[in-house]
Amino acid sequence: MKLKLARTTLKAKPKTIELKKLEEELASRSIFYFDKDNSHKELKELIEYFEEKGYSVYMREVKYGLDDNEFIYEVHIIA
Repeated sequence: MKLKLARTTLKAKPKTIELKKLEEELASRSIFYFDKDNSHKELKELIEYFEEKGYSVYMREVKYGLDDNEFIYEVHIIA
């Protein structure tokens, strides 16, 4: 599964990351930011994947502007 990481600027294209690469990065960090272009279903699958592996996962929307479409997803994955 590929997920889109949060954009670094408003006009940038979101970069993608494979689920396996995300799992490898858990050794160095536990908070990830994903773009609003990811579907809710994809993020639920991400949560289920890591919960099945014994991780605790917390997800929330973070607003960065006044418009309803100005948000990103913040995901905490804790061993």
